Amino acid sequence: MKINKLSYAIVTALGTSSFAMAQQATDETETGRVIETIQVTATKRTESIQAIPVTVSALSGEALENLGVDNFQDYVEFLPNVVFQGTGPGQNEIYIRGAATSQTNIAVSTVQALQPSVAFYLDEQPVSMQGRNLDIYAADVARVEVLPGPQGTLFGASSQSGTVRMITNKPNFSGFAGGVDLGSSFTKDGEMSNSVEAFLNFTPADDLAVRVTVYNDNQGGWIDNIRNDPEQGGFGGSAVVINRISGGVLTDPDNIEVIAPNNDELVEEDANDASYAGFRLGVAYEVNDDWDLLVQHTQQQLDTEGVFAYDPNLEGTQSVNRFQADKNSDVFGLTTWTLSGRLDELDIVYTGGLLNRDIASTVDYTGYTNGGLFAAYYVCNHYTAATPADVKCLDPSKFYKEETDTSRTTHELRLNTDASRDWRITAGIFYDSQELSTVGKFKIPNTELFPDLARTTVGQEGINSDGGPFESEVGFVNDVTHGIDQIAVFGQAEYDLSDTLTVSLGARWYEIEDSYKGSTTTVDVTRRLRAFGTLDPAELIEVGEDPAAIDAAIASGQLDVSLLDDDGVLTVDDVIYKASVDWKASSDMLFFATYSEGFRPPVTNRVGGGLATNQQGAFDGFRIPVYSTTDTLKNYELGMKADFFDGIFRVNATAFFSEITDLQTSRFDPTNISFLVFTDNVGDAEIQGIDGDITWLATDNLILDASFSLLNTELTRVNSELDGIAPPVGSELPYSASFSGNIRARYFYEMDNGLTGFVNGSLVYTGDRLASMTMDAYVLEDTTRLVYGTGSGLSIENEASVFEGVGYTDTNGELFAGGRYIQDSYVLANVAFGITNDEWKAEIYIDNLFDERAILHIDNQQFTPKVVSNRPRTIGFRLSYDFF
Repeated sequence: MKINKLSYAIVTALGTSSFAMAQQATDETETGRVIETIQVTATKRTESIQAIPVTVSALSGEALENLGVDNFQDYVEFLPNVVFQGTGPGQNEIYIRGAATSQTNIAVSTVQALQPSVAFYLDEQPVSMQGRNLDIYAADVARVEVLPGPQGTLFGASSQSGTVRMITNKPNFSGFAGGVDLGSSFTKDGEMSNSVEAFLNFTPADDLAVRVTVYNDNQGGWIDNIRNDPEQGGFGGSAVVINRISGGVLTDPDNIEVIAPNNDELVEEDANDASYAGFRLGVAYEVNDDWDLLVQHTQQQLDTEGVFAYDPNLEGTQSVNRFQADKNSDVFGLTTWTLSGRLDELDIVYTGGLLNRDIASTVDYTGYTNGGLFAAYYVCNHYTAATPADVKCLDPSKFYKEETDTSRTTHELRLNTDASRDWRITAGIFYDSQELSTVGKFKIPNTELFPDLARTTVGQEGINSDGGPFESEVGFVNDVTHGIDQIAVFGQAEYDLSDTLTVSLGARWYEIEDSYKGSTTTVDVTRRLRAFGTLDPAELIEVGEDPAAIDAAIASGQLDVSLLDDDGVLTVDDVIYKASVDWKASSDMLFFATYSEGFRPPVTNRVGGGLATNQQGAFDGFRIPVYSTTDTLKNYELGMKADFFDGIFRVNATAFFSEITDLQTSRFDPTNISFLVFTDNVGDAEIQGIDGDITWLATDNLILDASFSLLNTELTRVNSELDGIAPPVGSELPYSASFSGNIRARYFYEMDNGLTGFVNGSLVYTGDRLASMTMDAYVLEDTTRLVYGTGSGLSIENEASVFEGVGYTDTNGELFAGGRYIQDSYVLANVAFGITNDEWKAEIYIDNLFDERAILHIDNQQFTPKVVSNRPRTIGFRLSYDFF
């Protein structure tokens, strides 16, 4: 049977083979149907994905289109060894192969957060950012590549556990081409969504090609901000909670009146809207027969309103109580350039990029009343009331407003030797300079008690504002500038021992300078870090520390300041390695073994070196680290890539074992340690797993594709200061399921008048996952019952008889047990029906066919759990037209 080119391309692009699915299959030949493979640049050369001894997952551009995937959350669902955790568009962190930890909450992720463990690239440009990876709309994309396991020798510091690369379609010299995609959909109990995408490719001259892509996607909301009613699970507040986190300052909390916050003016149905709008302009110029120049600029604005998590204490899964108008504006412009050519037998590539990103956010921070050390001071009048009977706690409404500007410049020069030789070398030098400037303002106090605060920063050096006085309602300000400069030299050599056996060795030397300047309204960060860099007794006294106590802490190994210079700048350098051997058993079968190393650099803390405010129990003598130390990942893996039955059945699989040393984590314990977030090292961990992918061209009309991830994660050591706070040795790491996978099928059939019909279906399964790296779920659940009058109903994994992270008891006077929330397993199903020819396609689809409300992430940053969930059942249509 003769199958037209477009139909077969759509069919084979459905899958994702490690793996990568075929980007395009061919017409039937004498040898029968085969799965063709895409070309990838995972080794910084363009090579067949089946021929390289590297595990790679890829979603082709056609696959993204046919799966209805256009944003970060959607395409991660179809990559089972990749997970994301976050609170909504533009506010997510990526994890690969279970190497996950607790990240800083979104309110301070630009100020005090871990560096990513997964690098995210747009083409050749790294665009990773702590806590807020760029959420780039997948318009006119050639493929998304995922390289699991450490990629640090070729891709740098943020590639500790893997790299994700979005590769765009480039201008081509084939002539005029264009296309338009239109879509509209309706979400159950939500708003309508609509989108438009278009591209145009043309050649003004024989040596010049231009490609323009534009898009606009308005995604309607489905979560309602309902009127706060404490009698129906709403926020009533609790003086008992306020008292116990404030050190017991209220004399009779059981009988103190608490004023519930009012949100009548913010009540709105379907409040969580998101819109993506942007364009990409690319210009390719053929300098001569040997040299080409590509320049691209991408511009995008992502705007969101409301929140993408529901309150589990309220009825249903689509309701929240918010007391401030949450909104986020995320704008970036990225200009990149790539000059590639050949000198004799050397392929030379120089590439660079300039990224500018501006974020403006407003976040409801009312929940801080349920966890902040000075909650009673900020909202209760106990210190001014005439009699105990007059004590009450007032409106706790709070907000956080942030303005952040980020710039990032990268340059890379690399050389590749002739790929046809029996020895091959890739070598290069890389430079990266990042600067993040942020001002974050917190309204924490009740304005009736504190009508005119007029806060100012303690210090001036490194701040981005005038230092205040700030607005009268602002109680705390972060104003910092964070700079990270990196230089690296890397290389990888391959040698063919025979026609079938190849060995390779790679290495990367890097040096990173981390400069943290600025001030808060309570801490001069610049001066504090400089004091710990010099250890000048007079300066230590000026920042509130006892020089003798600091010297003793350093001598005992409790504190480390060896990486700081006299200006408080942190510098770290090291060499990491990668080695592999691969055996081509046949033209259709490849086996490989790999050892690789990855790292994540240290993170400087604003209040490093300070004693915990609570010096009892587990916190006796605890000092906040001046910086979290580098965590490293060593990975060992065995893999195979094979085609069977004359190329119609493909199996790619990798078994791996990873060791993580000094795993970093983010900590926020305003009750016991500090009301400022800080980073720490929790201990060591091990991960064992298997990534697998199967593709089967079952018949002339049916293609099946499946991929899966099996994981066994385990904490093998916990630092002593986290005993009874972090999960015990033997516990699972957070956020990654022991099993996840998906299966996709596409059936197509010929129709009259040259048309082809198709049916597409997919199932995605994600297993149970534990939330967080702190066993505080029972504390949060008790707080929820006191504040809202009802529990969350979420599942909890009991992991310890006693949680050492609090010094108070529960409502019944009992010690809290230790446990973490369970993000329960879920299954998502999608189906689509359509017709197409070589120019146009029309499709009707149903996403989330069974209306599953999955628990994607449990967010604890409000000190009671909120559940980030997926979009309810959505029915829509897509139309596309290509013209040549």
